[in-house]
Amino acid sequence: MTTISVRPLDTEDWALYRAVRLAALADAPEAFGSTLGREQAFTADIWRGRLTKRNQFVAEDAGEACGLIGIVPAEPGVAELVSMWVHPAARGRGAGDLLVREALRWAKDQHLPEVRLWVADGNESAERLYARHGFQRTGQIQPVREGEDELEFAMARSERPRPMPRIASS
Repeated sequence: MTTISVRPLDTEDWALYRAVRLAALADAPEAFGSTLGREQAFTADIWRGRLTKRNQFVAEDAGEACGLIGIVPAEPGVAELVSMWVHPAARGRGAGDLLVREALRWAKDQHLPEVRLWVADGNESAERLYARHGFQRTGQIQPVREGEDELEFAMARSERPRPMPRIASS
């Protein structure tokens, strides 16, 4: 039995990033705001540029990529989880949990206590994965892609300390 591990990608990993991202878009086109055709046309420089702007992590099983997650600063104190995907053969084996944990660890290390994400409506397995890590629906809904009918909903998780309730003195 092999063990799944997660590691960060850097700009030299652009070809691996491209391969895993294109596999994700081919496998689950309804889950992403981009399309396979659009990203197949990206140059090596675009892939490298994405890796300089995003914090991407890859899950690997016996040296083979089996999942991907990205996390980016969105605004002060907030990060956004993006590009989450696990290969069908690795689903149910803990790869998704490892990827989410690594992204959350990165956010914590960067002092970004709130993490947000979008989930395609009907993707119950992704919603359960995120809920296991403390994410809850926010009530926000938007189209997955502009001009199309598929919707996605927002989820968020916060490690911000909750204010202590004030006790009235008499």
